[in-house]
Amino acid sequence: MSPFLALWIWLIQTLILVPGVVPGQIEDRDTSFPEPIVVPASQNFEGIDGPWSSFTLRIGTPAQIVNVFISTASYQTWAVHPQGCTSSDPADCPDTRGGVFDRNESTTWTPNSRSPNGTSTFALSLEENLEGYTGAGEYGFDTVALGWEGSGGPSLSDQIVAGIATKAFYFGLFGLNPRPSNFSDYANPTPSYLSSLKSQNMIPSLSWAYTAGNQYRLNGVLGSLTLGGYDTSRFVPNNVTIPFNERDIRDLTVNINAISMVSAGAGQPYTLLSDSIAAYVDSTIPWIYLPVEACKKFEDAFGITWSEQLQGYPINDSLHETLTSQNASVIFTISNSIAGSGPSVDITLPYAAFDLIMKPPMVRQSQRYFPLARAANESQYTLGRTFLQEAYLIADYERRNFTIAQCSWVENAQQSIESISVPVNRTLSGASQELSAGGKAGVAVGSVAAIFAVGLILCLFVIRRRRNRRAQKEEQSSAESGSSAELGANDKALEIDGEPLHGLELDGKPQHGQELDGKLYLGQEIDGKVRFGSEMEGSNKYAHEMAARDVAAAEMETKDVPATELPA
Repeated sequence: MSPFLALWIWLIQTLILVPGVVPGQIEDRDTSFPEPIVVPASQNFEGIDGPWSSFTLRIGTPAQIVNVFISTASYQTWAVHPQGCTSSDPADCPDTRGGVFDRNESTTWTPNSRSPNGTSTFALSLEENLEGYTGAGEYGFDTVALGWEGSGGPSLSDQIVAGIATKAFYFGLFGLNPRPSNFSDYANPTPSYLSSLKSQNMIPSLSWAYTAGNQYRLNGVLGSLTLGGYDTSRFVPNNVTIPFNERDIRDLTVNINAISMVSAGAGQPYTLLSDSIAAYVDSTIPWIYLPVEACKKFEDAFGITWSEQLQGYPINDSLHETLTSQNASVIFTISNSIAGSGPSVDITLPYAAFDLIMKPPMVRQSQRYFPLARAANESQYTLGRTFLQEAYLIADYERRNFTIAQCSWVENAQQSIESISVPVNRTLSGASQELSAGGKAGVAVGSVAAIFAVGLILCLFVIRRRRNRRAQKEEQSSAESGSSAELGANDKALEIDGEPLHGLELDGKPQHGQELDGKLYLGQEIDGKVRFGSEMEGSNKYAHEMAARDVAAAEMETKDVPATELPA
């Protein structure tokens, strides 16, 4: 096949495969999206610092059932390792931890051998800015399915699973963040569960919506998790959209412009926070970390006392009765501007949201507590799972923004799921906007015109090369006919070490169209960069799944701990 014909075949194939362009029509991308996935809660309220609405996972083959909490900060799946319950623990330890996952009972488990030293034990790199959250996990890959058997939840093979024994994270976690993990170096990232769903076209976009649920409203409201969309029946709409924080590790950062308390039948609200602060929304932990000055305001308003031993606020029965009768509410004013000049939304938490119970092994015996913690510095300001009992969080990693709304408490409300689509057009700042039908047509026409122009340029280039070669041959033929007797011993003047020189231009430099290893590289640009054929191999292709801006994968720190001796 001639290069000219091969070139035109390539151009025709490229034209047909232009995204959004179909001969004879302009495709409406919205109609091709898969539906969002609604992940059912487990029907249980569990944990030693709640209780909290949990979610069910099926891990391994045959499937082992474990209940976990949702982590908006994590990008991995953690399940309790058999070593997480020892002979010194109560007999019901596996049940109180949501069940354990035994890798030895799974035929599809693959140990993680990607670290430089070959170990499969890595540090649990989560909540590193807070005190007390330490430990290691035994990492590997296995099948992970969402929901109980028969719930219709997705099942993905070769997903990251960490077996944890530490009691700092008492329950397993299911991470929602799409960041990839690095177990060796940044060139070999492993995709998250959410990214895998998106790459396999199982959800419409890298997005999710979550609220923690609670036990004190409507006889108990289970948590709600939607992947690739949101449930309009679960929140009160507002006009506050918050861009992701520039630090990807703290992407869901909000500005708390004010915190106030209002008691039933009282007059003016009592100010608990007067200066705006930036706080990270993180469902991994129950605590609300605030500046010490704000915590002291809470102490005055609620009559609570800080315990150094507990590193928290214990509540005795007498104080609990008083606070219950007062029925105070705490109002968090959230905005996307630290100056408070932009739109804001109020998230109101009743006292019942702070009425939580600690259980062993956190304490020797069950103890009511107020989930407020003193932050040592600005990096610890956090709105934990307590806050998400009354707040609905929608995160859109395609547009790099999120929304927080007040939960709606309408009894017997019908579920109403809406998709979050992939944006058609993006701005340089990472924000995006949908194109109109005319805009989509313009993109299609512009793509065709660009391809035609490139084709024309390449054709002219080929024609010019042929003319140059023809001219060279004619010149050489003329020279040979006039001085053939002089060549003699110089017959091999066009060879170096016996190797013929093909494809040299007049200036002695190789032609740009030269083949490498017998392959024709059609994607070469003028700047010498290859524009096609650079897709990452294997699973690494998910490293840049997050649109609009590349997000660094999380580097996993290895731990020199034998798999049989995970720290508890």
